[in-house]
Amino acid sequence: MRKLNVLAASSAMSLVAGALIAGAAAAEPQVEVLHWWTSGGEAKSVAVLQQEFSERGGTWTDMPVAGGGGDAAMTALRARVLSGNAPTAVQLKGPAIQEWYEEGVLSDISDVAEAQGWAGVLPEAIAAHMKCDGAWCAAPVNVHRVDWIWANAKVLEDAGIEMPTTWDEFNAAAEKLQGMGVVPLAHGGQAWQDATLFEVVVLSLGGPEFYRSALVDLDPEALKSDQMKAVFEQMRTLRGFVDDNFSGREWNLATAMVINGEAGFQIMGDWAKGEFVAAGKTPGEDFLCASAPGAGFLYNVDSFAMFEVSGDDKIAGQKLLAELIMGPTFQETFNLNKGSIPARTDVSLEKFDSCAATSSQEMAQSAEGGSLLPSYAHGMALRGAQAGAITDVVTAHFNSEMSADEAVQMLADAVANSM
Repeated sequence: MRKLNVLAASSAMSLVAGALIAGAAAAEPQVEVLHWWTSGGEAKSVAVLQQEFSERGGTWTDMPVAGGGGDAAMTALRARVLSGNAPTAVQLKGPAIQEWYEEGVLSDISDVAEAQGWAGVLPEAIAAHMKCDGAWCAAPVNVHRVDWIWANAKVLEDAGIEMPTTWDEFNAAAEKLQGMGVVPLAHGGQAWQDATLFEVVVLSLGGPEFYRSALVDLDPEALKSDQMKAVFEQMRTLRGFVDDNFSGREWNLATAMVINGEAGFQIMGDWAKGEFVAAGKTPGEDFLCASAPGAGFLYNVDSFAMFEVSGDDKIAGQKLLAELIMGPTFQETFNLNKGSIPARTDVSLEKFDSCAATSSQEMAQSAEGGSLLPSYAHGMALRGAQAGAITDVVTAHFNSEMSADEAVQMLADAVANSM
């Protein structure tokens, strides 16, 4: 693999009171940050980082690119890199970080990581995503859990429904809501949202070992198995609980359906909680959260990869940004707004709600039990070609009358052709 382009400091490095700053410290820190945090809860979260950066004397140029899964942002990034004008920092995650490293365009921020002791405060699985050939090249912001079920508390109370703990219970509850004229499942007809539903069903129906075989190792036998057929059958059932106007709907608008009582449930990562909180709703009172049926924990880690930059101001900005991202204060404040939990394991959860406490506890249990698993749908488990091949089949099935038998064969073929 290529060596990282290590930033050269213009004078001797010094570290004062936990701040890192290399020889570029005298320059006014400058950053241009490309991200796709554009919904209410997300925008509020990124504003926290902007404020901290400004308070430290920096100038932040925001480059938000709307689009829930980040596809549009990646298109914009590719154009910037090809033009030789990469942003200072980019919201990236999982194998995408390694792909950009292999392009030779990422910077080494190991001096920041070592000064702050990142290795001692990050779960091993999370830290591994932040390294490129052994050197730190990205900073994690949070840990999102993907396999959540969200519900409107009043809608369920009026219907006499408890939060489901099995898919049979979920299906029965959804049928009851449907009979009452309530949309059972709020969903947006976008490929990444279909993929989110799919991976949650794969884990909850098949278990951690099956998930790893099918969506991490891409085992052909798992992809064509009877267990995978059962997954597609449950996906067909879920499709029947979605309203007719779901096509193209953004995820946060689906969340709003639950907030407003138009829908009963949403299956979505805990960034949805940020929307509830931003709307002034209280967990356990206005809305309910529960992990999807079955065992395991699907994680999606937001992080910023640092791209090669030149100029003392940009170098100083990049280092300051990395420092702030992993600072305990920001990790707490950001995640309270975002709905996720801190990537750092030493941040107190005293101010966090019951959903976050459950998430943290079950993440620790899953890490110990070997069931802490990277989300394929959110770019943590697979590279683009393989993930795209799976998602194409999932979306084709979700939007047609394709049988489960046809779907598993198409899935196995699509993955084989993408390798």
